[in-house]
Amino acid sequence: MSSKDKNLSTPHGDIPSAEGYKIHIAVSDWNAEITHKLLDGAQQSLKDAGIHADDMVVVHTPGAFELPVAAKTLLKSQAADAVICLGCVIKGDTDHDIYINQAVATGLTNLSIASGKPIIFGLLTVNNKEQALERSGGKYGNKGTEAAHTAIQMVHMQKEINIPKSTIGF
Repeated sequence: MSSKDKNLSTPHGDIPSAEGYKIHIAVSDWNAEITHKLLDGAQQSLKDAGIHADDMVVVHTPGAFELPVAAKTLLKSQAADAVICLGCVIKGDTDHDIYINQAVATGLTNLSIASGKPIIFGLLTVNNKEQALERSGGKYGNKGTEAAHTAIQMVHMQKEINIPKSTIGF
């Protein structure tokens, strides 16, 4: 279903308690009018799920391209269970948005696989400012909220898998 048909902030399944989770956030300050709304949505969703302010570290980057390095820094310097990366790249007159979006997606994917930690792609890749506003607290919800829900669900999944099961012979 396309985003034009639903609110992106509606959780996909139940959001478990995240008490004790350490979920950090890297946010781009480029298009701050948009990205700081994404940050607000993510932080509120994490708090609503039981994460304490001390367990959320937020770092700011100049732009979206720097998000993979910020995520790696958070993983190295903090005991993060997951890192949410938030940004907004708006299509312009050139194809630079394609290169930035692809570089960020590839960087975050590679970092997530290499680290074994969920790195959440919360980068808006929109055609215009109106679309960005609609997805940062407007009629289509808040991508920051969606990213926070995804981070919680992924950390929960990893913790469930790593819990020793009481079984016979294994």
